[in-house]
Amino acid sequence: MGKLKMIVMMLAASLLLLAACGKEDNDKSSGSAGESGEAGYDLVKKGKFTFAASGVYKPFSFEEDGKLTGFDIEIGNALAEKMDLEPNPVTNPFETILQGLVGKKFDAIIGSMAYTKERAEQADFTEPYYYSGGMIFVAKDNDEVKGPDDLDGKKIGVVAQSTYEAPAKELSDNIQYYSSDVVALKDLTVEGRLDAVITADIVGFEAIDNGFEVKEVGKPMWVEQPSIAVNKENPELTKALDKALQELIDDGTYKEISEKWFGRDLLDIDLEGVELLE
Repeated sequence: MGKLKMIVMMLAASLLLLAACGKEDNDKSSGSAGESGEAGYDLVKKGKFTFAASGVYKPFSFEEDGKLTGFDIEIGNALAEKMDLEPNPVTNPFETILQGLVGKKFDAIIGSMAYTKERAEQADFTEPYYYSGGMIFVAKDNDEVKGPDDLDGKKIGVVAQSTYEAPAKELSDNIQYYSSDVVALKDLTVEGRLDAVITADIVGFEAIDNGFEVKEVGKPMWVEQPSIAVNKENPELTKALDKALQELIDDGTYKEISEKWFGRDLLDIDLEGVELLE
């Protein structure tokens, strides 16, 4: 009788062990943190697409009524839906956002980060999800700055680690760093604080539409390619995002989101003869 009881207990233990193994396999196939899902990519949170933006780059990412919103955020949410995942937008200062991606704090950056060869050494990038131009803005009553050559020795405001930092340094040795382009543009209206700001044309025009007493100088100096940055160890996620982005473009969702925020399709641009920032 004792031997029979022992056999029953051993069988029960084996069944429990098999059940535990089965549960672990199911967890792995669902894409939990650090583990590959059925689609072959990793997610920092099971069943969620966690993407980061600065949260201080209106109209692309900003907080309104305690909720993160903007063009970048809506694109990220739509991409998550295409991949049958729950969107999970988070904020991270732009200056350290690439480090956060490399450190696997989030799955991707959808924060108006332009592709450059230097950044591509740290992260993979999807196809561009919009185009914008780097442009000089000055106070509305500033008649001294008429072009890049007039910025020699002038105080220029830029966001640290942005694509505007290097061009600003080439034009002047007097650089003021910011964590938000919007704050920099606002400082243009404070006498004696800044002479110029270099930022995306879209952001500057949005500020003007919102009553900022600033103006653009000339035409965009270059066109950049904001793209989705993904950890280099997660190439399948990059492929999945490119596929989902193309689906958004093909079914009209992308155009609908773009027109909601800007009144036009940000991908509809003639690039012939245009210098692309790399």
